[in-house]
Amino acid sequence: MNLLFLCTGNSCRSQMAEGWTRHLKGDSITAYSAGVETHGLNPNAVKVMAEAGVDITGQTSQHIDEFKDVKLDVIVTVCGHAHETCPWFPADCKVVHHGFDDPPRIARELAANGATDEEQLEAYRRVRDQIRDYVQGLPGNVEQE
Repeated sequence: MNLLFLCTGNSCRSQMAEGWTRHLKGDSITAYSAGVETHGLNPNAVKVMAEAGVDITGQTSQHIDEFKDVKLDVIVTVCGHAHETCPWFPADCKVVHHGFDDPPRIARELAANGATDEEQLEAYRRVRDQIRDYVQGLPGNVEQE
């Protein structure tokens, strides 16, 4: 199965999902990630994934247009903005939406309220673990949605 995780900027949630899928399901799923924009790899996403034993430093922020010639079986949109604004979806590809909270946005809100760096990282860890749980249920999760 060729599966692409799609987010707005391909910097955090979709990157974590790609990393988890390669780590946990690499023998049965070829994972990719992209965005409707490219924002580069979020350093806090890299940090919390490394804490969990998954290295995503070799991944790059890619635009959805880079996948026009890739035969995708499933696209999982991990944020509402990407689901609503993606410029194209392949006609023969299943599109599933499974949204996750946006760790950078949550961290900014926490910081504005005086949260420490460690408290801000907890937002990333919580979403990282939610994404791991979702990926562990693949491919069944996408077949049920």
